[in-house]
Amino acid sequence: MPHRSRLSILLLDLPPEHHAAGRDFWSAATGHPVVPDTADATWSSLGTFADGFHLEVQRTGEGTPPRWHVDVETDDVEAEVERLEGLGARRLADMGRFWQLTDPAGLVFCVVGVQTGEEFDRHATTWP
Repeated sequence: MPHRSRLSILLLDLPPEHHAAGRDFWSAATGHPVVPDTADATWSSLGTFADGFHLEVQRTGEGTPPRWHVDVETDDVEAEVERLEGLGARRLADMGRFWQLTDPAGLVFCVVGVQTGEEFDRHATTWP
């Protein structure tokens, strides 16, 4: 059965000691204000960019290296994980509602359910 997916979110993962400086730097660099998540203090958003692509900032735990990672959103998480495994991805961790994977070079990314609604419908690719 076909499913759809798209690269939707670029996340800046920052440990506590780098969080504020990194978040504020990228806000100034992009000209997008920081919008804190009112339900979860570990998250904030720098908003939407080209083709509905989002830039988010996540405060991670102590000892996590600062890094970028992307989220692939999909209307069928398992089908998308299997498709990406066929391309060389490896499952790293089952996070409950989504999967954390690595690409062939070892870069971390996540496969998540649809989070952007109308933007997903407009920009997603359909896979057989």
